[in-house]
Amino acid sequence: MSETATQDIKVIVFQLKDEEYGVEVEQVRSIERVQHITRVPSTPDFVEGVINLRGVVTPIIDLRKRFSIEKNSHSDATRVIIVTVGAMEVGLVVDAANDVIDIPRESVEPPPEVVGGVEAEYIRGVAKLEKRLLILLNLDKVLNPKELEEIKEIEGNK
Repeated sequence: MSETATQDIKVIVFQLKDEEYGVEVEQVRSIERVQHITRVPSTPDFVEGVINLRGVVTPIIDLRKRFSIEKNSHSDATRVIIVTVGAMEVGLVVDAANDVIDIPRESVEPPPEVVGGVEAEYIRGVAKLEKRLLILLNLDKVLNPKELEEIKEIEGNK
């Protein structure tokens, strides 16, 4: 493996409102079109519900709600990014999943307190690319331990 390859981070780029975000490819299982989401009572507001993804009941989280970004209706571009958080898979509803890119590690800076309405605790860093900034999410912080337990219960009630 070349030295530059070890210094790059491969990320999936997606959009929420007017901002671009990235998650590391290693944490992404698949990218799906939005399908029927079954609402589950007594779950946090940002949990849309569950989907049946190839026979597996998968909890779905609306990142717009999670980050207190104004909600919009789903479009043809809306996608669900299936990611691994802890020991489970969850789906993240995003406005669009645009690209897979390699980011040089040295272009990633620590997060400011708030970026695009998203609190710093959810952000791993901000990548300065040629003509844009890319907010890199820390998926392990998007859900706190209590929320992870609640979502595990949804998974367990299949």
